[in-house]
Amino acid sequence: MRPLTLLFVALFNSILGLSVLFPVLGPLGRVLGLRELEVGLFTTGYATTQFLMSAYWGKTSEVRGRKPILLVGILGFAVTFLAFAVIADLGRRGVLAGAALFVPLLATRLLGGALSSATLPTVQAYVADVTGRADRASGMAVVGAAFGLGIVFGPAIGALLAPVDLLLPVYVSAGVAFLNALFVFLKLPEPPRKLTREAPPPLGPVAARLPELLLISFASTLSSVAMEQTVSFYFQDRLELDAMGTTRVVGLSLFVYGVVAVLVQGGFVRRVRWPPLQLVRIGVPLAAVGLAGLTVAHSLGALIVCMALQGLGQGLTLPGVTAAISLKARDDEQGAAAGLTSSSQALARVIGPVLGTGLYELRPELPYAFGAGLMLVVVVFSWVARPEPST
Repeated sequence: MRPLTLLFVALFNSILGLSVLFPVLGPLGRVLGLRELEVGLFTTGYATTQFLMSAYWGKTSEVRGRKPILLVGILGFAVTFLAFAVIADLGRRGVLAGAALFVPLLATRLLGGALSSATLPTVQAYVADVTGRADRASGMAVVGAAFGLGIVFGPAIGALLAPVDLLLPVYVSAGVAFLNALFVFLKLPEPPRKLTREAPPPLGPVAARLPELLLISFASTLSSVAMEQTVSFYFQDRLELDAMGTTRVVGLSLFVYGVVAVLVQGGFVRRVRWPPLQLVRIGVPLAAVGLAGLTVAHSLGALIVCMALQGLGQGLTLPGVTAAISLKARDDEQGAAAGLTSSSQALARVIGPVLGTGLYELRPELPYAFGAGLMLVVVVFSWVARPEPST
């Protein structure tokens, strides 16, 4: 298989394993007697350590190699997820309770975020190593498609496995990660790089060339996360649904959103080969229209159309901005640039849930109006940003 295909499989397996936990974490927390805030800290803590460590792993891969750092991310995820499952099992059996249960569970999530944050920036840097400048956006679209497919299918698998045993999805996730690490170790070659370094590049000079693009990456992810965290409340309130009805329609809408984004990244972006900033300049307004539409839509059909528009816009924007960042970094700075990209997106995942739910409590339409306005600001940044040949 070609390197990009191998990377697609590796990243898909990683995101699949992570997203399997999404439908399980809330019910599991209640079985373990944890408060909602404590369960929320599992997600926030995971995203926070990812934000703190992504840039470190990205620049370290310039010295240590892409494959070893990728294995750190995958194995770190596997070990910490297995530890989380074992500790949760002890809590379910009554061996651990209270702080003696919550603290080690939180520790596994913090360590898991710190180690697994090596995966995405290393994959993005690997793509930069094996693609030319003209193919960079197409290569980054493969990363986005793998990410999107994992998000689409992971929760469905988790929901199917949970009725057998609530911790089965977590154990399966850890098992998939261990198999993924074996796959990477045996099949994925270390990519050839034009330049190598004896020490990691300093992040400051790299970041100084990327402020507009990093803001686009942050803002686009923030608007998406704020939407994802509140859409189940919004659909239930707007359509006056019960809990089961909400689960069905939100599941359908998020499936449509994810599939549109995946098809755009895996098909359209790879075929048209538009310049990265052109993808951003078209994708951002589409995402803004989708978010704005949510504030006025009152039927299920209209809401799903708006979600599809948001997926279309994000499917163009994210590979475009990732490729644009890569192209503004030198060949020996690709890991550092990818790490900064991942950090900007992880920071958005830290802030997004709190911001989205806080705005929703003020007024249900506010998370989407805010997201649409933010994307309009991003339009300005996308026209200010200029492509720059790497040197």
